[in-house]
Amino acid sequence: MKQLRDKGSVTRGWIGVQIQPLTKDIADGMGLKNADGALVAEPAPNSPAVKAGIKSGDVIVAVNGEKIVNARELTRRIGGMSPGATVKLSVLQGGSEKTVNLTLGELPAEAALNRRGGGSQERNAPAAEDMMLGLQLAPAASVAGSGNDGVVVTRVMPDGPAAERGFKTGDVILEVAGKPVANPADVRKAIEDARKDNKRTVLMRVKSGEGTRFVALPAGRA
Repeated sequence: MKQLRDKGSVTRGWIGVQIQPLTKDIADGMGLKNADGALVAEPAPNSPAVKAGIKSGDVIVAVNGEKIVNARELTRRIGGMSPGATVKLSVLQGGSEKTVNLTLGELPAEAALNRRGGGSQERNAPAAEDMMLGLQLAPAASVAGSGNDGVVVTRVMPDGPAAERGFKTGDVILEVAGKPVANPADVRKAIEDARKDNKRTVLMRVKSGEGTRFVALPAGRA
């Protein structure tokens, strides 16, 4: 109400990150003890988050000393603050907790961060013979419109575990178990390593039409 009276409009605080819920499967894949907090899928370029050192895969667990239970709570807390306010965030990064201070920016009018159009067309994409976790894969550089980084999903088995978790054709897998991947063999090796380590899930960072997100797939299924 005060902003409406003083400025005629409402502005909301912004730290500049794409966030997603931290599920139990994802927490397990990251080696975390619980699923409290908000998972950073991707920080926006030149945002307050980037300037403060927040990275993809970080988990924000507290704001100004108050615990954050889930992604929705983080959005509500930050959105209720004014641009220019200084906040203290507690962040899990690389297996340890650290505190960062940042100055909130203003929430952009259009949240068009890291979006790309669908409907990519294949250009001499080599067929990936392996169907792992219900996915058929090819190097992203070999598929038009997919960029040069990562491994693109060229087919999703309807009844496979990947389909159950929202994978679709055109998604690009950027990392598996925290390591960048460039071809299907990299993905296969990461999954095999997870199985050897007796991990129940393997965590993937995936770029899709909705932005970037983390997905936990069962490591024990092929």
